[in-house]
Amino acid sequence: MSSTIREADLGTKVTSLPARAAANTATALDHRIARNPGMKLDLGFMESVRSVNRSALERRVASLTKRRSIKADNQAAWLLRAVACMDLTTLNSNDTEERVRRLCAKAINPFRRDIVEGLGISGETIRPAAVCVYHPFVATAVDAVRGTGIHVAAVSTAFPHGLAPLSTRLQEIEASVRDGADEIDVVIPRGLVFGAKWRELYNEIVSMRAACGDAHLKVILGTGDLATLRNVMLASMVAMMAGADFIKTSTGKESVNATLPVGLAMVRAIRAYFEETGFFIGFKPAGGISTAKASLDWLVLMKEELGRPWLEPELFRFGASSLLTDIERQLEHHLTGHYSANHRHAMA
Repeated sequence: MSSTIREADLGTKVTSLPARAAANTATALDHRIARNPGMKLDLGFMESVRSVNRSALERRVASLTKRRSIKADNQAAWLLRAVACMDLTTLNSNDTEERVRRLCAKAINPFRRDIVEGLGISGETIRPAAVCVYHPFVATAVDAVRGTGIHVAAVSTAFPHGLAPLSTRLQEIEASVRDGADEIDVVIPRGLVFGAKWRELYNEIVSMRAACGDAHLKVILGTGDLATLRNVMLASMVAMMAGADFIKTSTGKESVNATLPVGLAMVRAIRAYFEETGFFIGFKPAGGISTAKASLDWLVLMKEELGRPWLEPELFRFGASSLLTDIERQLEHHLTGHYSANHRHAMA
């Protein structure tokens, strides 16, 4: 096998960059995957997939990131794919309505005009799949992206710790849906995992799924707090059995956020669930993914472990705030051979 990942690996023709970019976003703005209906909590099935060999996962991750090289036009095409799979996020204590409007404006027009023209993608719609905000800013974001096809995701359920009463957390989900959020990122109480209270965790997520209605449910595991990959694997399985549309690594507020070995454990849980049920589950790494190179590593992981279908925004998202700026810098370098300062790119 060639050491370079070719255009064909993205399922696109070996042709101009604009054509590859169009393929990158062909399904970026719709929820077209049949939703996961969930299944009864099956402790036997969980037991069958609970074994996780950390050293083996780390070796696999090392082999993926070291032996794959993506360069030149191929790299530009993959970076455009990363943008199309992005949840552009602001989850700061000093967020304001104006900050959220600025985030939405960046999502609608993610690249400087000279970069768009240089890449030859002026006729394409390449933008993040969603913006992700706290509940008080959902209505602002919905209004700002109206008519663009960009989704609005709300973090809910006492984010980032999930320690409010369940009734309060469900009310927050319902309020975000009423305000127009069509994706809800919920966080689980990590203590239920430590106590192996799988039935209680399952029932809570089932209730959250019901509160979401038609909005898609992304379940944040808080993997940096879960201590072991076995806990990560079991929590992933419970979330999917309870009806999660996506499983997500982190809140971005833990001391350790998304890491490739943890991501590999989660995508293998997704694969096991797919093989058992036939339903596609999405994956969202979040927290600490701030460089274009890191985004390529995650895309390679998804391609190699789950295959081409999981390179679409319906099944893969980055939770990111500063990643878009670095990708824009890398695309400018692709065109000019020079790196620009961050201040030359509009802030999200």
